[in-house]
Amino acid sequence: MKARRALNGRDRSRPGCSGTPGEGCRICFSGIPALPFCHVSIRGERPLPKAYPKELQTVGDHIRRKRLDLKLCQYEVANIVEVSRTTVFNWERNYSSPKLQHIPKVIKFLGYAPSDGEQKTLGEKIVYYRWLKGMTQKELARQIGVDPTTLARWERGEKKPALNYQKHIYEYFKSLT
Repeated sequence: MKARRALNGRDRSRPGCSGTPGEGCRICFSGIPALPFCHVSIRGERPLPKAYPKELQTVGDHIRRKRLDLKLCQYEVANIVEVSRTTVFNWERNYSSPKLQHIPKVIKFLGYAPSDGEQKTLGEKIVYYRWLKGMTQKELARQIGVDPTTLARWERGEKKPALNYQKHIYEYFKSLT
C-alpha cells in the first residue's frame, strides 16, 4: 500500500482516487486554500433587521429598537428589567404594555422616558409623572395627602386642585427629578 502513494502524499488506494484534485476524492482537496490570489474584503453597513421598528409609537417599539441597537436577546432584556422573556416578547409585539411597576426599570433600560408628546394640562402631567415613577393613584394620593378619588378627578380634568395643592404637587414632582 505504501508503494501506491503518489509523490504528493495522496493515497491512490482509495476507491475513486486518481491523485488529481477534482476527480472524486475529498482528501485531494485538503490543504488547498480557495482562491489564494483573491484578497478582497467587502465593507458596508448592514441593513436594519426586518424587526426594527420604522416608527416608535409604543413602549414596545422603543424596547425593541433599543434591544436591537445593543444587539441583545429578549431574555437578556428580560433579566435587566426583571420580567420573563415572554413578557418582553409580548411588549415588543404590542400584545401588552408594561405594567406600572415595571416602567421605572424600562425607562432605566431605555435611558429615556418614551412619551406621547407634551403634557398640557395638570391632569396629564400628574398621570405622566406618576407613570414615570411607577406609582399608583393610591400611592401618589397618600404622598400628597388627598383622597385617591380626588386625584383621579384631577387626572381626568373633571376638577382642578386648589392652589395650595397645585403648589404641593409641583414641589413634589420637582423633588422626584
